[in-house]
Amino acid sequence: MSVIKEPAGARPRRRARRPAARPSAAAALACALAAACALLTGCAGRAPERTADPDEVIKAATERLTDACLIRQGLVPPRSGAARLPGTDERRVDAALFGTGPAELSLTLPTGYVVRAHTDGCLAAAQRRLYGDQPGWFRASVVVNNLGPEADHTHRDLAEVRARHHDEIAEWQRLRAHALTEATTVLKNPPPKGNPPA
Repeated sequence: MSVIKEPAGARPRRRARRPAARPSAAAALACALAAACALLTGCAGRAPERTADPDEVIKAATERLTDACLIRQGLVPPRSGAARLPGTDERRVDAALFGTGPAELSLTLPTGYVVRAHTDGCLAAAQRRLYGDQPGWFRASVVVNNLGPEADHTHRDLAEVRARHHDEIAEWQRLRAHALTEATTVLKNPPPKGNPPA
């Protein structure tokens, strides 16, 4: 901190008094809200826990199941930053994760696109565990995930397309609820990783 010296014989300067700064209306409102929140949480005890996003819960369980499946086969899961074991072939990891050979599941959309998936591989095994019906989940999720493109392609209103696919949407909701329950169990009780089978 630097000190400014007055010249000898000079009269000391009087500092002008500034009026105290008043907080802006937004700052005052923010302070009032913070005080109210502190008061409410103090009276109510602990703040309620944030509900986990179902998509994130299912995704985390899927990753846990697929990672355990790959590790049982002596493979390193393909996570960013994970070091591959020497000599591990990326194609071998992809085949173990996504399956091999011709895709067993296939669905042609009204847009003309064909969506395919395997029933073998770690991802398919995770879907069977979580959804209980991998082919049913495949069909329902492909239809539900493509309602917008179908509406665009057929020049129909999205509500009309959704009404036409009422059964698939209901199945998607049922299977997703099943997956959320299973995912919660998987995250509480991790699957065994163990050594790869001999």
